[in-house]
Amino acid sequence: MGYARQLIRDASLPAILAGVIATLISFAGPLVIVFQAASGLPPAVLASWVWAISIGSGVLGLGLSLCYRVPVVIAWSIPGSVLLVSLLPTVDFAVAVGAYVVASAVLLAVGLSGAFDRIVARLPPAITAAMLAGILFGFATKLFVGMAAQLPLVLVMFVAFFIGRRWFPRYAVVAVLLSGVAVALATGQVGGPRPTLAVTLPVWVSPRFDWQAIVSISIPLVLVALTGQFMPGIALLRTSGYPRPAAGPLLAWSAAGSALLAPFGCHGLNPAAVTAAICTGVEAHPDPRRRYVAGASGGVAYLVLGCFAGTVLALFGTLPKELIATLAGLALFPSIAASLTTAVADASDRDAALVTFIVCASGMSLFGLGAAFWSLLFGVATHLLLQWRQVRVAAPAGQVPR
Repeated sequence: MGYARQLIRDASLPAILAGVIATLISFAGPLVIVFQAASGLPPAVLASWVWAISIGSGVLGLGLSLCYRVPVVIAWSIPGSVLLVSLLPTVDFAVAVGAYVVASAVLLAVGLSGAFDRIVARLPPAITAAMLAGILFGFATKLFVGMAAQLPLVLVMFVAFFIGRRWFPRYAVVAVLLSGVAVALATGQVGGPRPTLAVTLPVWVSPRFDWQAIVSISIPLVLVALTGQFMPGIALLRTSGYPRPAAGPLLAWSAAGSALLAPFGCHGLNPAAVTAAICTGVEAHPDPRRRYVAGASGGVAYLVLGCFAGTVLALFGTLPKELIATLAGLALFPSIAASLTTAVADASDRDAALVTFIVCASGMSLFGLGAAFWSLLFGVATHLLLQWRQVRVAAPAGQVPR
């Protein structure tokens, strides 16, 4: 009872709305990649896939946020979804499910070993903040791309955001959503048949294990999850001022949930970065200790939307895609500013942070690994090179530093 009373005292409308908006953006944006990856699968299997990643995100996000009193937002692996677009058509889905289970088991072992915590602890804060800024920057730029096709819609939402930032900052993102929907309705851009309310039922797919699928699917899934999702997700929490929870438990819980839901289609769960940024900033609540309500609210929203996944997806299909892109981009502005501030705060790491940011914002992909991985690699290499150079310069003449 005491726990419930504390939650009620800490709850606030901006925090609740931040969690709901973060979840809505996940459904309206990244879920499209899942549809691309699942092309050719029976509709019932696709619906089960969406149900599994939504229910898993909801249970873990709600539980971890309440347990640690930190806004933990769990979502499905976006890089993993992109990877599966090209891989799934080449294998039977039951074999892919077996590869999901193996990938989750490997991630669980990494989380329990504590190795991930040691890696995260050794990364300079400037580099992790720059990587996060690069990831979020790419999403924010899409709102300006949408101006060409939807100039009145984007401009109204843009103005509403900064009016909100000036007069009611905690509700600025809500003002953006309401203004965007109002313009879409007024201009007749909300179209299509009205969706019917229907509960989504999960479908069990017995996993089959194949060594070729393990090599071609499991190993890439592990690599892109660690570098493309877990690292940015942990970086967001640290940049937002949350030194706990440790990376290992988040990794272990996400992997365990992924393994349990894999037979229903779940390809991987992990701490979110892009949508989580909406829940970890001052707009959710001025007091960082009360922002965990946003994570809990997002978890509840995932559970509700997951139960009616087909209906929700059909509803989002009636809205202009530029509305969702603009909403996501504007909601990320404060997080981008905070990340860039941290990235350039230390003059000795400024060059390394700039390299990290540019590589990550470029969206490059090489050898199947995304920009987040390469930005860390180039950023850390630059950091080590500059530190080595500084040590050499500081050493007395004629003495080789050890």
